[in-house]
This record gives sequence, C-alpha cells and structure tokens, in this order.
Amino acid sequence: MQHLSKTTLGIAGVQWLFFIFANTVVIPLSVGAAFHLPPEVIAATLRSSFIFTGAASILQALIGHRYPLMEGHSGLWWGLILSLCASAHSVGIGYAELGGSLAAGMILAGLMTIILGMLGFTKVLKKIFNQAVMSVYLFLLSCQLIIIFFKGMLGLSEGTTIDMKPALLSILLVILVVFLNVKGKGKLSNFSILIGILAGWLAYSLLFPVHQQVKSEDVALFTILPWGSLMLDMGIMITAFIAGLINMTNSIVSMNTAQKLFNRETSEKEYKWSFVLTGFYSIAAGLLGLVPFGPYTSSIGFLESTRIFRRAPFIIGGAILIVLGLVPALGAFFSLLPVSVGNAVLFVAYLQLFGTALKNIQTIHINSKTIYRIAISVLVGLSIMNIPAETFAPFPMLVRPLISNGLLVGVLISILFELFGDWQKYESRELSKSA
Repeated sequence: MQHLSKTTLGIAGVQWLFFIFANTVVIPLSVGAAFHLPPEVIAATLRSSFIFTGAASILQALIGHRYPLMEGHSGLWWGLILSLCASAHSVGIGYAELGGSLAAGMILAGLMTIILGMLGFTKVLKKIFNQAVMSVYLFLLSCQLIIIFFKGMLGLSEGTTIDMKPALLSILLVILVVFLNVKGKGKLSNFSILIGILAGWLAYSLLFPVHQQVKSEDVALFTILPWGSLMLDMGIMITAFIAGLINMTNSIVSMNTAQKLFNRETSEKEYKWSFVLTGFYSIAAGLLGLVPFGPYTSSIGFLESTRIFRRAPFIIGGAILIVLGLVPALGAFFSLLPVSVGNAVLFVAYLQLFGTALKNIQTIHINSKTIYRIAISVLVGLSIMNIPAETFAPFPMLVRPLISNGLLVGVLISILFELFGDWQKYESRELSKSA
C-alpha cells in the first residue's frame, strides 16, 4: 500500500475536492441556464449536486467498485441534455415538455441499470462493448467534453465571440498545468491540478474583480422536478434508454481501465453493486433536476497525473464536498469559482482521457481493411457533433434526439460493425501476409 504522511493525505484530499468540485459545479449551472431556470432553483440544484456527488463517490469507493473514481454527472448525459435544449425551440418543443420527458427517461434508465446490474448483465455488455467499441466511445467522449471545456475557456458557452482577456488567462493556465505535469517533480507534479485551480482563481479575482452577492441561506436544499412534470415522449424515451445502456458501458470502461492501473481484477460483485448504486443515483437525478451519474473515466487521468492511488484522500475530498452542499455559505463561496478557470484545468485533465483512448486502441490490429471499424464510427460521430442540432428538424421527432447526438450515433455504428463484421478474419490475413 502506498505510504503517505497525514499532511500529504490532507493536501491530496483537498486536491481531490477541487477536481470533483471543478467537474461538478459547471454542470448544474449550464443545465439550469439551458432550461432557463430561476437563480434560486439553480442554486438549489447546485447544493444537491454537491451532496449527491460527494456521497455517490464515497459509496462507490466503499461498497461499489471500490476504486477512487469520481462518481459524477455523466458527460454522455450532459452533452445529450445540452444538445436537446439547444434544439428544443427550433423544433417546437417547450422546455417543460422536454424536461419532464427527460426526467421520466432518466428514472426508467436508472431502473434499467439496477435490474440489469442485479441480473449480471455485465457479461453481455462486455461481449457487445469490446475493445474497438470502447476505443470509439473513449475517443468521442473525450472529444465531446474537450469541445465543451474549450468553449468555456474562451467564453463561448454563453456568447458567440471570444472574451479575449479571460481566454488569454485560460490559455496561460493550461500551459502552466501542462508544464507542471510534464516538467514538475514530486509534489509539484502531484498537485498540479490543485495549483492550477488556486493560481487561476487568484489571478482571475485580481484581474477581473466582480462583486457578487452570496446566495441566501434560505435557498432550498432540494427541488423536486424543477425541469417540469413527468411526461412520456417516445423519441426521448428511446434516446434515454440507449444513453442509459451506453452509460453502463462507461462504468465497465472505467473499471476495466482502473483494474489495469491498480493491478487487480474487478469482481462480479463489485460490478453488480456499482451498477445498483449508479441506478439509484440516476433515479434521484431525474427527480431532482440533476444530470444522471456514472464513474468518471477521467479520474484515471487524474490518478496518472498525481500518482496518488490511496482511497483515503478521495474519501476526504468527497466528504468535504458534502459539507459544501450542506452549509450554504461555503457552497456559495466555492460556487464563485470562475467557470473559465474550471474549464481550463479540466481541459488539461481530460487530455489524459484522450491518452487512455489511444492506449486502448493499441490493442487492436489496424490495417487497410480493419481501419474502417474505427474510422467510420469516430469520424461520423465527430461530424455530427459539429452540425447544429436545429439542422435535424426535418427528421421525425421519434428519432431526432438520437441521430443528433454524435456520441450515441458513433457508438451505435461501432456496435453494428462489431456485431456483423468478421474483423478477426481480416486481421489474421494481414498477419499471415506479414509473416
């Protein structure tokens, strides 16, 4: 077991706090803005998000998969929700109708995750989502999230032009964190993420002082169905089901990657309880207006950057995050973290996720024929990501939520390729020619 002093454990716990916090705080704010929720409702979802993310991460580390992997709002679901909100007005759907249907879809997806997890569906998922599919998923997920963070760095999340001064600070912050990761030694490298957040926050406060009011302490701790009353829209329900299924594979990808890093095998019991916990969190997310949960594969990149593998700092970070949600004044203070600073640091952290995708694809033999199983899936998915959601308006509403999401389409194409293509035959032919 890795030996760490109490001081190092404490500092590492604070670093985990900021990593989890930076991954969490941007999501309720962006989703609340996408649904045009009032400020007090967004504040309430932010508080409940802190509490659930901290508790979910700790429970997974103790009784779920037992790895120090952040359990947070799923990037897959986050991107899906934002893209649907962006296209809602152009296709004539009200936010209340969209939100109510999404909430119902999340609840059903959570129930599906629990049931399939208890029935041992992991073995089936492992066969369907092989190395090629997981590589496509990791590539597209990292690209989708990097695009979100890059736009946030440049101030394009809420506007159409680059905000030059904060953008320049964000770029300098990215350079600093990368430099500390690559050139830093010992503690400088281990705590590069924490140093980047603190340095960026301080610089932003000095350069762009903003007098913001601390949120009132009478902000509700939880709000029930803030997106709208439960509704059943078949197109959104189908999309939610597929998203929930792929989100289950995200758990498998995360745990498979973690077991290589920790040099141990994940047991079937750990898979089962991980899915059960994730399912319960997703049901709660649908009721409370939160993005459904899942293990963060980016945690692997964080662990590789810090080289601190103990669970104790991770649990400390999760516990402090719960306190931030329970104490309104603390939560209000930390919610003042500049979004551009958080996006800049996360941009660097998620570069490691792209590296994980590259490592994963190295296990696949690529030649002039087998390249199609990867290239078509990835490039079609990326192409759809770069098409505005409103351009899919001519398609029937039943399929529009699905086909307008590049990540879902890319992964589904990859699954079809693997189910109906005999790629091992082409690999063996190429290898025999080489021999």
